[in-house]
Amino acid sequence: MKYQKPWKSFEEQLRLLKVRGMNIGEPNQARSYLERIGYYRLSAYWYPFRTFQLEMNKQNNKLVLKAQDDFYKNTHFLDAVNLYLFDKSLRLSLTDALERIEIALRVDMAYLLGTKDAFAYRDKTLFHPTFANKKFRGKPAFEAWQEKYSGLLKRSKEDFVKHFHTRYPGEDLPIWIAIEIWDFGSMSQLFSMMQTKDQAQIAQKYGVQDFSVFASWLRSLNYLRNIVAHHSRLWNRNIIDQPKLPNLGQIEWCDNFIGKQNLIAKPFLLIAIVRHLILGICPNTHWHIRIEQMLESFPELKSDKTCSIKDMGAPENWQEWWTQKTPA
Repeated sequence: MKYQKPWKSFEEQLRLLKVRGMNIGEPNQARSYLERIGYYRLSAYWYPFRTFQLEMNKQNNKLVLKAQDDFYKNTHFLDAVNLYLFDKSLRLSLTDALERIEIALRVDMAYLLGTKDAFAYRDKTLFHPTFANKKFRGKPAFEAWQEKYSGLLKRSKEDFVKHFHTRYPGEDLPIWIAIEIWDFGSMSQLFSMMQTKDQAQIAQKYGVQDFSVFASWLRSLNYLRNIVAHHSRLWNRNIIDQPKLPNLGQIEWCDNFIGKQNLIAKPFLLIAIVRHLILGICPNTHWHIRIEQMLESFPELKSDKTCSIKDMGAPENWQEWWTQKTPA
């Protein structure tokens, strides 16, 4: 299919929304939001207010719900804007928390691997042979990781890297320096190749008994970090890289999600994982309190189509355990 939708001015965009049943409100204000945020980005936030209709899928002859152009009655332009602003605040708060998690885990990994060798990250024999040899894009995972690290090192503009190479030309960075140029994805990937006892040692520090669960959490948090770093919609997104959960009873709050795929596929679980790790890193933090207050201030919408934090995958009793000081 060839793309044929024409360019539209801001005035034409507003007229189109009005024809489809949206209450534009004050036109100059609405145009201002379009100029600053953009029609396409905002369209992700008014998508839930579009009507849906059962239609036959011609490829498999099955009925599917398909979004229509029209909006539910009483849908206001500001409904979408307020959802966007809520989502923006949520992403900014997660950026803060993910930075703390990433830095703490860098210390954990560098400290543990550094006890084996200052250049442990270069030595395949110090990693789990099965995990390190697992194919990743056609190459053993450890080799693929080394190529990624070399790219990060080459692109680095950090003064400490230049200083090290000036003083020690041709030498590898020791792990406690090298880890500072890894991104979250690189850290998560190397963690997944570590020996099981090493993964378990770090996981247990954060109250997670199953190292494979913890490794999946890091992988999912890297996915979350990419969403917030690229300013993408989060609040009701369907999560692609879904985390594993521990066995029933191992981590009390996780029991609320076990066996509930509709909740596992939504972002609230990832936010709860962030809460768990932040409480492990900073027991006196108020980050989770600020998030609770933010969730409780979910915007009031005028549309006949209701939206709430349930669309984020929040379980019914989330407030009963959210503000506990320990990540139980």
